[in-house]
Amino acid sequence: MSDKPVNLNRVRKDKARAEKRARADENAVKFGRTKAEKARDTDAADKAGKHIDGHKRDR
Repeated sequence: MSDKPVNLNRVRKDKARAEKRARADENAVKFGRTKAEKARDTDAADKAGKHIDGHKRDR
């Protein structure tokens, strides 16, 4: 073993940070979308809404 003492609080916090980072990476893969993908979906929804509104009959 090494001769240097180990700071257990630092080890505990580093382990927690690593687990949190791993969980964040998993969520980014599972749920993450790029800004361009979000914009494309928003534009498609707007276009579809305008298309529907254009075909409504007045009462």
